[in-house]
Amino acid sequence: MARRSLKAGALTAPLPPVMVTVGSGESVNVLTIAWTGILATHPPRTYISVRPSRHSYGILKQTGEFVINLPPARLARTVDYVGIYTGAKVNKIEKCSLALTESEAVATPTLADCPVALECRVAEVIPMGSHDVFVADIVSVSADESLFDESGRLCLERAELLAYAHGEYFTLGRRIGAFGFSAARRKAKRGGKKK
Repeated sequence: MARRSLKAGALTAPLPPVMVTVGSGESVNVLTIAWTGILATHPPRTYISVRPSRHSYGILKQTGEFVINLPPARLARTVDYVGIYTGAKVNKIEKCSLALTESEAVATPTLADCPVALECRVAEVIPMGSHDVFVADIVSVSADESLFDESGRLCLERAELLAYAHGEYFTLGRRIGAFGFSAARRKAKRGGKKK
């Protein structure tokens, strides 16, 4: 297969276009971030990359807390709007009619319309050029009751989460396997007998 070289740049896809809430009380803001992910499971750590010029940057530095809200595909237009406009000029929470709910472990509220939320406390801030990376401990996770099955298993596929790839939004597609399926022992049936 032929390949074409491109200029070096930030190109990874798909990404999770999350809505991050910052601040508390009367000074809550929301911004869209796609540069986020998991750094470690023990202790649970995440990060968000934020430009110092963003309105939320100062709030993050001051409070040291934020909530990563995972939006469903039905909120694609809201996610896009929140990523375009600045909280310095627009109250995006009011403009988008976003409902806030109290978080468990941080003062920053969670977006009620997002089915999954990770509450975070900043551990360190690392300057990385155009963005600063806020490395944070995940101190609490909440998920909508509708995402759990009868046995209490979290069925994240029910959330219909939004994805972002090279300037476009997508919803996650069909399931094609589960972790470890490539190495799972296969049982063939012949004539009704397992071998």
